[in-house]
Amino acid sequence: MPEPAAKASPLRAPLLAGLSAAVLIAGGAGVLSWLAGGEPAPVRASAEISRPDATPLATADHAERADPFADAAAEDVSLPGVTETETALAAAPEPEPRATPAPARRTVNAPPAPLEGLFEAGPGGAPLPVIAADGTRPDQGYAAPFEGSASAPTIALIVGGLGLSERLTEQAIETLPAEVTLSFAPYADNLQDWIDRARADGHEVLVELPMEPFDYPNNDPGPHTLLAEASDAENERRLLWLLSRASGYAGVTNYLGARLGADRAALAGVLSKLEARGLSVFHDGAGRRPVITAAAHETDARLAIADRVIDVDPAPQAVDRRLLELEALALQNGDALGVGFAYPATVDTVANWAEDLVARGYQLAPASFLMQVRRAREEPET
Repeated sequence: MPEPAAKASPLRAPLLAGLSAAVLIAGGAGVLSWLAGGEPAPVRASAEISRPDATPLATADHAERADPFADAAAEDVSLPGVTETETALAAAPEPEPRATPAPARRTVNAPPAPLEGLFEAGPGGAPLPVIAADGTRPDQGYAAPFEGSASAPTIALIVGGLGLSERLTEQAIETLPAEVTLSFAPYADNLQDWIDRARADGHEVLVELPMEPFDYPNNDPGPHTLLAEASDAENERRLLWLLSRASGYAGVTNYLGARLGADRAALAGVLSKLEARGLSVFHDGAGRRPVITAAAHETDARLAIADRVIDVDPAPQAVDRRLLELEALALQNGDALGVGFAYPATVDTVANWAEDLVARGYQLAPASFLMQVRRAREEPET
């Protein structure tokens, strides 16, 4: 049986017509070029294929892959707000009417710790901080000397996590300005040696107290963690072990602790014991800020809560943004407290930022000086 004749494609005639027209045009162009005495024009065929505009797809992809550490993602774990940073900085008056900030000073030959009268025998005979008979507190005796002005915009920085890594600890001590306060992990080997070295280099020193986070014990800060559900006596036993690890620190700071920072009674129990020993407390705000503040008022503890954690995102650009926010807060409120970890990028970024800080009208001060300024501002005039 003969095959049926193939049906002609409905597009075949237009295609053939178009091809013939293209050949005729190309041939005509060649003839005209030959008549003009030139080389025949090369024959090229191209067809423009219409496609959807790719720009919206690129934009959507960019948005989806945006920096996960942009301000929207990392924004504020440690609150209080600041008016738009650029606006606050731009609106600041020229620095000449302000008191001249103290120049950066690196002190040496810090008196060896423990200081006479500021300690008693603790667990195993190790020294524990106490208030001296004449009323001198350890947070006064071990505060770094600083000749600053209470009327200049003041920024204090605490860089922590030190003592566990020799390389990071040495970098922080040697690179950061002396006015940056350093905090050390209580579990560090040779803790007293590290504290002595930091103090000899002019740094004020704090000791970190591991406190219970919400995901404890999956996230366990160590065997001497201060717990929300522990008895007052048990937390005191743990606290005394932590405080007896070394001498020469002017105060303490928390390591983790959102769970304890949400329990007013448990936190007040810890703060009352720290106040009785003459130690200032610097808190990064983990937990519930109103609870932390209420516990401090209840115990009359000397406590300062950080305004910014500067390296939630440890990228240098993000750390820079947080440091600028501290500048804006210092202009608004008179002072600002930042805390961070001894990441190499944090240390380098802070060191670079601090180089011309005085020239910009600010003073970088030890944490104890900021505590003194805040307490003076909060105390009612007599």
